[in-house]
Amino acid sequence: MAYTNYNRNNQNNRQPREQVESEFFERVVQVNRVSKKTKGGDKRSLSVLVVVGDRKGKVGVGLGKAAEVQSAVRKATSYAKRHLITVPLKGRTIPHTILIKYGAAQVLLKPAPVGTGVIAGGAVRVVVEAAGIHDIVSKSLGTTNKASNVYATLQALSKLREIPSPERRKNETK
Repeated sequence: MAYTNYNRNNQNNRQPREQVESEFFERVVQVNRVSKKTKGGDKRSLSVLVVVGDRKGKVGVGLGKAAEVQSAVRKATSYAKRHLITVPLKGRTIPHTILIKYGAAQVLLKPAPVGTGVIAGGAVRVVVEAAGIHDIVSKSLGTTNKASNVYATLQALSKLREIPSPERRKNETK
């Protein structure tokens, strides 16, 4: 009598863990090692900046801190998903040009014609792609700090407003 797929220690018949497909696009932008001086010595931990978006006009940023990278990423992702902002899209681009200053970071976002693609540097590119913007031109001025540029981009996207068409404007004034 032979037992198939049986192992007393349950080692050979393990099933691979299923990967749950998330509806959100998640990207780790920055991982920082930080330390705190205590009486007992240095306490080391990690700070992780994560950008989350659904690529349909919603995007969020989260900062997580923990002793391990995985825990910090989980915390940051959870925070970002709870604090999503809605970006008004005009087709595949943004409705108008915007320049935002956040600390030492200045970010310029300009709408672009179809087929231009995402012309943006590192940190700005991640936020714009997570928001689902396909055609945009951007320029990061001032600091090269990734966190500052991410927060400046998020602030710029949150300040965008839909510009009503002339027909819609005419109907609203009546």
